Amino acid sequence: MKNHSSRFLQLVTDSKPQIKETNPDQIQQKLLQKQPFFLIDVREESEWAEGHLPNAIHLSKGIIERDIEKVIPDSNAAIVLYCGGGYRSLLAASNIQKMGYTNVESMAGGYRGWLSAGYSISSEKE
Repeated sequence: MKNHSSRFLQLVTDSKPQIKETNPDQIQQKLLQKQPFFLIDVREESEWAEGHLPNAIHLSKGIIERDIEKVIPDSNAAIVLYCGGGYRSLLAASNIQKMGYTNVESMAGGYRGWLSAGYSISSEKE
């Protein structure tokens, strides 16, 4: 577990009630059922390069607010964000919700939760 600062954790705690969370099992089911949704990896480029979820799009937390409308112009589209452990994706989800996106979820547990559940990853550049 990372040693996060108390102010960062407070920001996450404050954002949590406004954001719908999902988990790796639910996302795996969506992928298997080929449900239409955008899976967005908000981690840094170096983290993405080491591996990511299948069918994911990389929009790091540093640029997601700037680029989300180019990648996903439909503010009603189903979007699931994930990061390493579920905190950065929660904060990014909060921001894009404030931008008018209405169907946003954050994957609790993030990439580490996905790996712990034993699901496959991709290392392809997409």
